Amino acid sequence: MSPASASVFVKCSCGHLHWGRYGAAGLLLVDPARGVLLQRRAWWVHHGRTWALPGGAIEAGETALTAAAREAFEEASVPAEAFRTVSASVVDHGEWSYTTVLALAEGAEARVANTESAEVRWVDPEDVPGYPLHRDFAAAWPDLAARVGRKLVLVVDGANVVGSRPDGWWRDRHGAAERLRDQLARLAEAGLADPDDASVTWWPRIVLVVEGKAKHVTGVAGVEVVAADTDGDSKIVEVVAKQADARILVATADRELKRRVEALGAAILGPGTLRTRLDAL
Repeated sequence: MSPASASVFVKCSCGHLHWGRYGAAGLLLVDPARGVLLQRRAWWVHHGRTWALPGGAIEAGETALTAAAREAFEEASVPAEAFRTVSASVVDHGEWSYTTVLALAEGAEARVANTESAEVRWVDPEDVPGYPLHRDFAAAWPDLAARVGRKLVLVVDGANVVGSRPDGWWRDRHGAAERLRDQLARLAEAGLADPDDASVTWWPRIVLVVEGKAKHVTGVAGVEVVAADTDGDSKIVEVVAKQADARILVATADRELKRRVEALGAAILGPGTLRTRLDAL
């Protein structure tokens, strides 16, 4: 927590004191080989000597993602370029909220970086409950543990989604697919609210499947484009079948395709719902 933070305690409706006028955020950093990164808090800070995540108060004008990244660097010397954000979840107490940013380590090293940290350690997720945890982290851990190692893949049926809106796409299918791709790139950056849990946002891997006159559309940052030579539905099923250890959403309204991908464990996001979210960006 930096001195420039809105460094006050807030008493929420549950009767607890929390640090940060604008709420707080922490980074749940996951490495498949090493586990999750925990920080033992120094004896003199609030809830000292307990284990939790690198994190602290959100400063005025900061986003929760920016705050979590800043705190991870200040407390555990983890630079933002050493991890990839996967999801974020919010515990909202009304007057105060805490955002946990879940990220995958990409070669990240960690060390004690300031006096607020007594120790940082990679811990097997199964061993986390055995540590003397910060009260709020202990309460949140069961839900967080269920998302450790999980990612979201959004597979978009390009022809179906483009054709869901009568905006002249039939005159320029290639151009319409490019416009959809560019909107999806903005979604990849902004994040996608979980269809089943409004407190969770995902930064998904996005795969746009194109066919016909749109098959020469190329990918951009945040969006992989896969061309189907003939049968677009079969290509989508093939893409879905290759996604291991991921939650999968398929954006389509095609009834038979929905049946096929649901049999593989995918969930469905309707084109209208997707379009509404894209239009809001």
